[in-house]
Amino acid sequence: MLKTMQLPPQLLLRKKNSHKGDYGHVLIVGGSLRFSGAVALAAEAASRSGTGLVTVAIPRSIVNIFLKKKPKEIMTLPLKDTKNGTLSLSCFNQIKSFLKNIDVLAIGCGLTQESQTQRFIRKVIKEVSCPQVIDADGINALVGHLELIKNRKQDIILTPHPGEMARLLHISVDKIQKDRKNIALEFVRRYNVILVLKGYETIVASNLNGIFVNNTGNPGMAKGGSGDVLTGIIAAFRAQGLNAFDAAKYGVYLHGLAGDIASKKFTQIAMTASDIITNIPNAIKKCSRRLPA
Repeated sequence: MLKTMQLPPQLLLRKKNSHKGDYGHVLIVGGSLRFSGAVALAAEAASRSGTGLVTVAIPRSIVNIFLKKKPKEIMTLPLKDTKNGTLSLSCFNQIKSFLKNIDVLAIGCGLTQESQTQRFIRKVIKEVSCPQVIDADGINALVGHLELIKNRKQDIILTPHPGEMARLLHISVDKIQKDRKNIALEFVRRYNVILVLKGYETIVASNLNGIFVNNTGNPGMAKGGSGDVLTGIIAAFRAQGLNAFDAAKYGVYLHGLAGDIASKKFTQIAMTASDIITNIPNAIKKCSRRLPA
């Protein structure tokens, strides 16, 4: 039987006189007319994973749609959008001002590959100074523009699945899958980021810390929205003060463990990304048994 990883006390022990500001403010930039659910999943996962405040920056045309599905605890920042219901390049100044009060930025969930939106993503990645978790269409925006992330002062966590990684490197998915560890290590040595290469035995790689290979998770998690949930968890852990590598490592482990618990209750066939979020508290309990009551 595999030994359960214990979450660090930094996540689990809270001062009696603490307040929400002590546990970080995550801004999740995402969503579009077609993909409003992605940012909702990421936001709920971040909130369930302990961060003090979560705000979602979304196209203003989907605000009413989003309000019907968002958890009550999540705040919204409506931004200018394109005629297609995606974020507009012209909303950059809006978001830049808001970021002065943000601890971690998560960007990419449900943003689409609309050309203007992709330019907006690249501008944010280039000019924002806080730690970033970049997923999905945030990663797609970096295809051909990897110089934007090289040797940045702020830490960056990239969370590609094999298809996104293949697009970044202009190689086949098959080549990625046959040499996951070496490709991950070479990437982080070249760009000095934290890489989360998703899939069976997800890899977390760092130029400083080497490689962590995850042993939780199951095929039932191969559903739309699972990656958005992971983005929210990692961003929440980083906002609570874990370094970027540990935020990614513990985030990946907890995400998989919550998925394993969900699969036992709902089966791998029937479980959904929302079921992973539902079981984050159960996963945290399993990872905190060594702490005093």
